[in-house]
Amino acid sequence: DVQLQASGGGSVQAGGYLRLSCEASGISLNDYAIAWFRQTPEKGRERVSCISKSDGSTYYGDSVKGRFDISGDSAKNTVTLQMNNLKPEDTAVYYCAADLVTCAYFSVSTYFRFSYWGQGTQVTVSS
Repeated sequence: DVQLQASGGGSVQAGGYLRLSCEASGISLNDYAIAWFRQTPEKGRERVSCISKSDGSTYYGDSVKGRFDISGDSAKNTVTLQMNNLKPEDTAVYYCAADLVTCAYFSVSTYFRFSYWGQGTQVTVSS
C-alpha cells in the first residue's frame, strides 16, 4: 500500500516559520514527484510546491516563491517543505501528493490527477 504521511503543521505568528514533512511508503522518491497543495474554504485548492528528483526540478506557486523551499531526502523517502516568513494568508490545510515521475499535474486545474494523497496538516498563521 502507498501511504503519504504529512506532518509538521501548527500555529505560528506572522514572520515565523514551519517545516512540513511528507514521508512516503510504498513508493520511491526517485520515481515519483511529490507536491504540496493547500486548501481553504475561501480560495479553494492552491498549488504550493513540487519536486521531482528524477529530473531534479522544483516548482513553486507564485504566492510562496522566495519564502518556501522544497527538498527531498531519498534515504528517508521524505520531502520537506521549509516555510519561512509566514503570512496570515498562508493559513490553510496543507496536503502532500505523489505522481509518477514529474510535476506535470502541478496546477489547480490538474491537481486531481495526482495518484496518491496524504492526510492534511493544518497551518495557522496569526497576525
